[in-house]
Parts: sequence; structure tokens; C-alpha cells
Amino acid sequence: MKTIKFSSALVLTLCLVVNCFGEKLTFNFEDPKGVNNILFVLDAPLEQITGSASGIRGTVTGDPENPADISGKIIVETRSLQVPNPKMREHLLGEDWLDAEKNPEISFEVKSVSNIKREGNKGTADVTGIFTLNGVSKEITVPVQAHYLPGRLKERGGNQEGDILVLRSNFILRRSDFNIQPGKHLDKVADEIQIKMSIAGFCVR
Repeated sequence: MKTIKFSSALVLTLCLVVNCFGEKLTFNFEDPKGVNNILFVLDAPLEQITGSASGIRGTVTGDPENPADISGKIIVETRSLQVPNPKMREHLLGEDWLDAEKNPEISFEVKSVSNIKREGNKGTADVTGIFTLNGVSKEITVPVQAHYLPGRLKERGGNQEGDILVLRSNFILRRSDFNIQPGKHLDKVADEIQIKMSIAGFCVR
């Protein structure tokens, strides 16, 4: 099955994409409201498996004057993965699939950003980074949409002033690429994993 994790560096890169700051800022993706999530779907001939991942954290830091100067990482706790069937979740997190005990985190760490386009406080880009799942790390490139919301943090709840950076992405992974039961159970567990991500990072002023 699958799990996913996302890079914070990508966030910053997009921040630069949307021209969101003129100073070095850090966005924290550990959402106090618990809204940040990643959805996944495996649509096999006999069964469609849908689930979600929470337990998201990580930071992204960057200098808008130097787009190459970006660092960060987004992490998802493997045990935060949820599917409707309890027995299926037990298998998902067990030794034969994701082995959550041995591989407690899923992550994405940004290496580079290309095809940057922006319009106002919104932007898109292709983000390349190292995605680690089930103890296997591979370089992948994913499309990302970024929306910078300066001064909107307090509106989201709480008493702190600050900015929000929202990142969205839809992409596909293959469990066989990450040594997750490759070639097995394909009638019930598709090799192709459809990922839909929507996460917000916060910069307190």
C-alpha cells in the first residue's frame, strides 16, 4: 500500500514563486488545528482502497532574493495513515507492507524547482526532491500549486499574527518503486497510488 510525505523546501520554493517575502522566513507545517492532510487512492480491479495521512510536520526556510537558497522537509508519521477497514490498516502498517515500526516516517525533501509561474500571490511549479517511503528513497518531480496569504494567520484561529502558505499537489506513485509487495495482490491492491495533498504552513510575525 502506500504512504506519503512531503517537503517543506518545496514550500519555500513556491513562496519565492509567488513572491511572498522580501526576507528570510520559516513556515511551520505542524498544523495546530489538525486540518493538514494527504489523501490516497488505490483503485484495483476488485477493490478501491481510499485513505488519509495526518501527523504532518516540518519547516521550510528560504530567501526570496536567492531562490536557490531554500531548505526544508515535510514529514508524515507512518502510523497516522488511516483506511476504513481496521484489519486492512493492521496489514498496511505491518512488516509485510510499510513496516511502521522500522519506517516510522514518510518524507519529501526538496532538491530543485522548475517551470515556475506566478500570478499575484498564487504560483505553480514542478518540484523535484527525495521522497522516502518504506525505507526506500527516490527522486521524484511533482506539480505544486502555492497560495501565499500574508497577514491571514489570525483569521484561521488563535491569537497570533502571521502569514499562511498553502500548498496543493496531485500526483501518482507506484508501490513497486518503493518495494511494497511489488507485483503482488494486484487484483485488490493497485500498484498505482493516487495522491492528493493540501497542507498549510504558518509563519508567525
